[in-house]
Amino acid sequence: MRSMIGIVLAALVLLAVNCAFVVNEGQTAILLQFGRIVEAGFKPGLHFKLPFVQQSVRFDQRLQSLEAAAERYLTSEKKDVNVDFVVKWRIADSAKFYTSVAGEEARAQQRIAPTVRDGMRTAINTRTLQEVVSSARADLTQTLVQKANAETQNLGIEIVDVRIKRVDLPEESSVLRSVYERMRSERKQVADSLRAEGSEAAERIQADADRQVQVIKAEAYKEAQSARGEGDATAAQVYAKSYGKDAEFYAFYRSLEAYREAFQTPGGVLMLDPKSEFLRYLQDSK
Repeated sequence: MRSMIGIVLAALVLLAVNCAFVVNEGQTAILLQFGRIVEAGFKPGLHFKLPFVQQSVRFDQRLQSLEAAAERYLTSEKKDVNVDFVVKWRIADSAKFYTSVAGEEARAQQRIAPTVRDGMRTAINTRTLQEVVSSARADLTQTLVQKANAETQNLGIEIVDVRIKRVDLPEESSVLRSVYERMRSERKQVADSLRAEGSEAAERIQADADRQVQVIKAEAYKEAQSARGEGDATAAQVYAKSYGKDAEFYAFYRSLEAYREAFQTPGGVLMLDPKSEFLRYLQDSK
């Protein structure tokens, strides 16, 4: 009897489990019966189904990301650019999504990627390089979203946004070389301008320093000449006083000074008349 009750309880539990299913927040679900969709668009919460006959399939309805590798495109000016982008998408119709890609996100992204690439190629082909890299990118991505939604609506998905991550010029591109040359030229102009300003400042500083040197030398020379003049005047006063006190001694002292200057050079020869006044104090000891 107890075993029978246990079997009945187990059967009831199994029946209850197969009669209900839960859809979590951020999910949607469809209900299949013998492989055919009988109901779709279930909201988050507790739902019921026929046991053993119907199966529930849940899908993530949150935003999904598709990042595409960089590819080369051609602008309207026939210039190559490498562009990589990211696509934000989500499931909009769970029934269509299950029917078109069997509910597999990887297969859905395989369908989205070429569609967006074709739209990107068409959009870039009709725009200049400046429009691709400037603020016109917003218009470009908006056009891509509209076109991608129109071509993928049968997949049961919605393209929310397409964003260009990076726009690069190929290494061998002539545009890249011209950009580098222009940048080099601009940097050279800036360097030459700074160098010229530095040279001008250096010359101005040097000229100011030279002027200050000349002024200092002139003032020093003036002070030296003034001091020399004062010294000469003082010496003259001393000489005059000395001469006034003893004229003969003063003459004798001056003669000795003249002798010292005249006979200073070793081995020198001085030819004079023996009766010369210059030799007076050598001839007359008195």
